[in-house]
Amino acid sequence: MKLPLEPKSVRFAVIGDSGTGNNEQYEVARQMEAYRQRVGFDFVIMLGDNIYGGDRPKDFARKFELPYKPLLDAGVKFYASLGNHDNPNQRLYSPFNMGGKRYYSFKKGNVTFFVLDSTYMNSEQLSWLEKELQTSTSAWKICYFHHPLYSDGRFHGPDLDLRKLLTPLFEKYGVNVVFNGHEHVYERIKPENGIYYFVLGNSGELRSHNLRRSQQMQAGFDSDRDFMLVEITGDKLYFQTISRTGQTIDSDVLQRQAKTVNAGKIRDEFSKDVTAEEHLILWPAEAMP
Repeated sequence: MKLPLEPKSVRFAVIGDSGTGNNEQYEVARQMEAYRQRVGFDFVIMLGDNIYGGDRPKDFARKFELPYKPLLDAGVKFYASLGNHDNPNQRLYSPFNMGGKRYYSFKKGNVTFFVLDSTYMNSEQLSWLEKELQTSTSAWKICYFHHPLYSDGRFHGPDLDLRKLLTPLFEKYGVNVVFNGHEHVYERIKPENGIYYFVLGNSGELRSHNLRRSQQMQAGFDSDRDFMLVEITGDKLYFQTISRTGQTIDSDVLQRQAKTVNAGKIRDEFSKDVTAEEHLILWPAEAMP
């Protein structure tokens, strides 16, 4: 384990595009429970495409309740966002803790999470988000939703229209981290205007060897399924990305950004006293030049 496991820290897991009901989803879930027993995270954020295909009660059982039963039995809560393959009525499914809403926020310690519906973005949702971000006093502001604003995935790539709508708000109101799914790969993007971006859409689905190498990517993994562990303590965010077989395929420590407004623009001031672990870029042999 590389996380610090500090007392009173905020610890959670991240999954995306998980709800297939296939063996690989169950294997990722078993790794999650094994790490929960060691790490003690008590909630999971879901990046959309939570239930593929049918969404009858037996589908929710096979694609959510059964694979994650040990976690649910241990009291772990799941907080879902909606993906393009999800029925919007999933917001009414109580184990997803959406409170009947397509978009919502919740707070854990010094962290507020803003959960968006990127499939049906409209002016009402944008106004809600701006008000929520503006009034939040949390040290950490984390947004998560399905469609990525930055991605080197070949199949979908970034949603440029959504990027134009959301990044001005993220930069204006000091969002620290953004998590997305949709591309069935894992990506860690170089900070964009001081904001950390992750794509994790391979907790159930996988689009093998779908990444194209670029300067904006710090780490990528497209040869198996995975999930993330995150721990936030003080001004530091620690993370580990763990494959279906239990291999740590990426890890680092990120410093919380101090945001100041200067002449109408956001300037990011990073503390200089943090030494991050060396960045890991993991590429399948077939993708290497």
